[in-house]
Amino acid sequence: MGRRADDEEVEGGEEEGALLEEAAEEEDTKPRGTLYITPSGAERLRAELRQLLTVERPKVTAEVSAAAALGDRSENAEYIYGKRRLREIDRRLRFLQKRLEALTIVDPKEQKEPGRIFFGATVTLQNDEDESKVTYQLVGPDETELKTGRISVDSPVARALIGKKKGDTVTVMRPKGEAEFTILNIRYV
Repeated sequence: MGRRADDEEVEGGEEEGALLEEAAEEEDTKPRGTLYITPSGAERLRAELRQLLTVERPKVTAEVSAAAALGDRSENAEYIYGKRRLREIDRRLRFLQKRLEALTIVDPKEQKEPGRIFFGATVTLQNDEDESKVTYQLVGPDETELKTGRISVDSPVARALIGKKKGDTVTVMRPKGEAEFTILNIRYV
């Protein structure tokens, strides 16, 4: 037998697992990090929300209903998996809804000081050690994608760059040690 948060005894581990998941999801739905996002990032989150609401959730709900119609639910793997998947979808839906409500959409093109680095800037840097060049766009934590050069404004590199201008040199602490970069270009696109 398991125990609920209110100390009431319950049968089986599934309900206890669901309670633990609910407690964890309360933490997961709290927005973390910088609450800024670019217009394209906000649209991607809205698209994911629409996909989950209109395609994924109805599909999994139908699968769970079909599995439930087969009879004994306690040993029905499709039913158990489907219910778990529905909880995951619902958790993500709640997160996306709360996150979109909390976020402030910032259009980089409307930057009033284009000569300085702020949220949304696309920055070209030169590593002073090996002369290599790299370009990053400073975006919100929900948009981070290193492969495309989109780094979180909360990252060590971005934090070192905020407020700087073209020609400035910044020192960044990396796992390999300190690195110095010179700012070659700043764009807001």
